[in-house]
Amino acid sequence: MASQFLLLAFLAITCSVAIASDPSSLQDFCVADPTSSVPVNGHACKDPKLVGANDFFFSGLHLEGNTSNPAGSKVTPATVTQIPGLNTFGISLVRIDYAPMGINPPHTHPRATEILTVVEGSLEVGFVTSNPENRLISKVLQKGDVFVFPVGLAHFQHNVWNSNAVAIAALSSQNPGAITLANAVFGSKPDISADVLAKAFQVDKNIFLLLACLAITASIALASDPSSLQDFCVADPSTSVPVNGHVCKDPKLVVADDFFFSGLHLAGNTSNPAGSRVTPANVAQIPGLNTFGISLVRIDYAPWGINAPHTHPRATEILTVLEGSLQVGFVTSNPENRLITKVLQKGDVFVFPV
Repeated sequence: MASQFLLLAFLAITCSVAIASDPSSLQDFCVADPTSSVPVNGHACKDPKLVGANDFFFSGLHLEGNTSNPAGSKVTPATVTQIPGLNTFGISLVRIDYAPMGINPPHTHPRATEILTVVEGSLEVGFVTSNPENRLISKVLQKGDVFVFPVGLAHFQHNVWNSNAVAIAALSSQNPGAITLANAVFGSKPDISADVLAKAFQVDKNIFLLLACLAITASIALASDPSSLQDFCVADPSTSVPVNGHVCKDPKLVVADDFFFSGLHLAGNTSNPAGSRVTPANVAQIPGLNTFGISLVRIDYAPWGINAPHTHPRATEILTVLEGSLQVGFVTSNPENRLITKVLQKGDVFVFPV
């Protein structure tokens, strides 16, 4: 038994935990007070006696945005920064202007689902599902059409006509954030190592450095996993009923194996271009995880192997190194795109925000 435990100590394990929604208001409103130095998640509340109509007001979405930039688009936000009364309400708004053939380049919103309606013109829009499918779901929208971009997924808009286009989008967070993929990958500060990116994209390093010079362009609350309303809701893969998550297995048929997985003691095969292997233990392997908002993976790395730059649209990750040494990092959202990085040794722990 002791030897088996020691063997487990040589595995690199990460734990993914679902993130909660924007903080909910516990009173009529909690208008953001930008003068407060109190550190809170979101913003401290302004004295309600000093709140006025202008705290819930913004003027500007009627004004055309300046699209004279490489992307040919301009986002005009109405978030908690512009409307302090949005604080704790989990919603915001943007106007997006597009020049002819302009794009809102591929990006993600780490804290919000987006619902977009075309006010003028025509747009090709789409989003990409997460690994391993990476399926592009795309459609051409006309004036009055509406489209939803799920939280955390990479998405884009493209004006496919020779006239201007305008869209209005609502986002399910007071501060949805934006991570433009090209900026995060090619424009972090400091740079992500060219060796890491060249291996991730599987191109020659010199070619990659040229691509990096060309690739940078001109940007509802995030809900947690559905909570369990009973002791458990073991996923039933045999049902065809479409739900958010999984339908529950008949609790009378639940057994210990529904909460069990064997395999994280086995070394992953790192004979691939990235030199790494992720072995998951999520609801697909452990149906008893359904509704519990947590999962586990083992990651094996060959010498000089990488786990290529990626995001988890529905989870924060906490990683501990059980053998060897790892350089890790993440890139903050626009406009800073700041690289926060550290070298970890055995026993070190690091958190990657959702």
